[in-house]
Amino acid sequence: MKQAGNLDRGSVPIWVPFALAAGPVVALGFARFAYALILPAMSHALGWSLTMAGAMNTANALGYLLGALVAAPLARRGGLGRTFMVSVFGTSLALLADGFTGNSLLLAWWRFASGAACGVAFVVGGGLVAQSTARESVHRAAFLLGIYFGGAGLGIVLSAWTVPFLLASFPQTVGWRVAWVTLGVLGLLTLTGVVPAMRHVVPGSPSGSNGSRTPPTLRRLRAVLITYGLYGTGYIVYMTFIVVFLQRHGVHPQEIIGFWTVLGSAAMVAAFLWGRLLGQASGGRGVAVLLGLVLSGVLLPLWSTSPLAVFGSAILFGSAFLAVVTSVTTVARRSLPMQQWTAALGALTVVFGVGQSVGPFLAGWLSDGGRGVQFGIILSAVILGMDILTALAQPDYHRADEVDELTVSE
Repeated sequence: MKQAGNLDRGSVPIWVPFALAAGPVVALGFARFAYALILPAMSHALGWSLTMAGAMNTANALGYLLGALVAAPLARRGGLGRTFMVSVFGTSLALLADGFTGNSLLLAWWRFASGAACGVAFVVGGGLVAQSTARESVHRAAFLLGIYFGGAGLGIVLSAWTVPFLLASFPQTVGWRVAWVTLGVLGLLTLTGVVPAMRHVVPGSPSGSNGSRTPPTLRRLRAVLITYGLYGTGYIVYMTFIVVFLQRHGVHPQEIIGFWTVLGSAAMVAAFLWGRLLGQASGGRGVAVLLGLVLSGVLLPLWSTSPLAVFGSAILFGSAFLAVVTSVTTVARRSLPMQQWTAALGALTVVFGVGQSVGPFLAGWLSDGGRGVQFGIILSAVILGMDILTALAQPDYHRADEVDELTVSE
C-alpha cells in the first residue's frame, strides 16, 4: 500500500493537472464559451443575423475538428509537451487577432484558427494527463482528469468576471474588441504555469509522443462515439445561444453575469464530485447519468426564466457538461490499452467536433426562420434526450493491463 501523499515514480503532484488545465481554460473557456457573452455585442455592432452568429461558432468548431485530426501526428513529431504549449500559445494569438478586425470573413478565419489550435491543445493536453496518471487507480485517474477538464469552468468564470465589465466600460463598437484582446492576454499568461508542469510529466511513457501508432480498437467505443458526436451537437447549441435567449426573455444583465459565473463554478466543483462515480460506473451508465443532468439544465429556462429556474439551469448544466467529457475519456481509458489512449481521445474529439460544427449553424438557421432563438434550445434538448439512449448502449470493457496497473497504484 502507498503511504498517504507518497506518489510512486509514475505519478505527479496534484498541482500538475491544475497547471495543464490551462488548455481547457483557453481552448474552451475563452475561445469557445466566452463567445456567448461577446456575441450580443458583436451581433449588434456588426449587424449579424442568428445564422451568421451560429456560422461563426461553426467555423470555430470546424477548426476544432481539424485540430483533433492532426493532434496525434503533431504530438508524435514534436512531443506532447511542446505541441501542447505551442497550441495554447496559438489559441491565445488567435483570440488577440479577433479584436483587431471587424470584417466577418476575417473573423470567421480567426475563429477557425483558434478552433484548430484548441483541438490540438485539448487532445494533447488530455494525452498528457492520461500519461501522468497511467499508474494511478481508475478512481484517482478519473478525479485528476476531471481537474484537467474542469479548467474550462475556470475559463467560464474568468470570462464572466471580465467580459461584461469590459463591454459596459467601452462603447458598443469597441467593447467586444477589447474583450477578445483581454482574453488573448489572459491566455498567454496561463503558459507561466504550464512550463513548470512539463517537468513533472514522465517522458517516454506508453501513451506519450513515442507511443504506438496502432489505431485504437474503435469497435469497443462504437456507442460512446455516437454518443459523443450527438453530445457535441446538443450542448454547443445551448452554450452558443443561451445568453441571447436570456436577454431576449428579459433577464437582467446582472443575473446573466451571475448565471455564467455559477455555471463555470459548478463545472469546476464537478471535478471533485464525479471522480468516484465515473470510476465505478460500468459501460456508458455514468455518461447517461450526466447527460440527464445536462438535459435538465437545458429544459429549465424553456419552462421559466425566473431567477430560480435560470440559476438552477446553470447549476445542473454546469455541474455535468464537462464531466461528460471526463466520463467519455474514462470509458476509453478503461476499454483500451495505454498505447491507444491519445489516439482514442483524438477519434472521440473528431466526432465531437463534427457535432459541434453542425449544431450552431443549424440552430441559428432554424431560429432565424421565425421560430425565435428558443427553437434552438428546444433542438438542443431533443438531441440530448436521444443521446441518453445511445450512452446506455455502450458495453463495459476492461483492458488487459488494468489489473496490474491497479495493483501497482494501491
